[in-house]
Amino acid sequence: MATIKDIAAKAGVSIATVSRVLNHDETLNAQAETKQRIFEIAEEMEYEPRAQKKRKKKLKIGVFYSYSPQEELEDPYYLCIRLAIEKRLEEEGHRKQVVALEDTEDSLAGVDGIICSGTFSRTMVEKIRSWGKPAVFIDSCPDLNRFDAIVVDYEQAVTGILDFLIGNGHRKIGFIGCVEEDCDGERRRDPRNIIFREYLEEKGLFCPGYVKLGRCHARYGYSLLRELQEEGNLPTALFVANDSMAVGCYKAAYELGLSVPDDISIVGFNDIPTAKYMIPPLTTVRLYMEFMGEHAVRMLEDQLLSGRSICVKVTVPTRLYVRDSVKKITE
Repeated sequence: MATIKDIAAKAGVSIATVSRVLNHDETLNAQAETKQRIFEIAEEMEYEPRAQKKRKKKLKIGVFYSYSPQEELEDPYYLCIRLAIEKRLEEEGHRKQVVALEDTEDSLAGVDGIICSGTFSRTMVEKIRSWGKPAVFIDSCPDLNRFDAIVVDYEQAVTGILDFLIGNGHRKIGFIGCVEEDCDGERRRDPRNIIFREYLEEKGLFCPGYVKLGRCHARYGYSLLRELQEEGNLPTALFVANDSMAVGCYKAAYELGLSVPDDISIVGFNDIPTAKYMIPPLTTVRLYMEFMGEHAVRMLEDQLLSGRSICVKVTVPTRLYVRDSVKKITE
């Protein structure tokens, strides 16, 4: 590929002259014939100017996490998302400001936009709206007319699990799920619970006695499986709302003398790093947490740098990782 130096040598002028001519510098005092000759040589040599690399504007991004560090340790789903957000911000050279409900328009005056990760009550969403900043929500979509959102395709994930269990001969399928209240005292609707019930009702397989709900921690998986056993409602297979609760289920099964998967099959959700090292390795759904965190940064960058006014919702698919915690039942 021809360079400015090549053109200058052929034209018999300086490199600086060629550069100024090709960049249409009107202050250059050069004869018209010289300019014409430089353009002709550049054309003849098929010179292509290097695209000037635009420097990406460095932003100040607010990060609002609804879960505390202690809660992140109980369920590492949001921990993985947070680490991915912060890694991406650092790679892009953006400044980070941790945001809390106590913040005001004044305290956030220098913030360009906000990434909100977790679950948010109506009061919290109204507070975020009052700040008047572009925002991206991860794992929730409170107002698509106002905010971008990136969410999990729960319907694909849950129906995939149930199809897998039914395909392996299970008809007595239970669910250990999450139920929590937000800071407004309102009960959060877990889409996994809703989809589980509706899908099995359509197939005539739903049994209320096989469903137990608690907080999304390992100790609740432990206690809820023991309740199923004590009530005589032990299904052949359990879908557990997250891998941390599945860990608790494993412990309860061991103490009750139940073998996984011979006595009870278990499927988790999240695919935490330790899932494949459990005994037996846990069949679970992988959520692309790192992608969600990184892509949320990209979505906010796009809003801020392009001036996009139309909000976007991105639905991220999941993948079922089949390991050894599910038994095939043959009739």
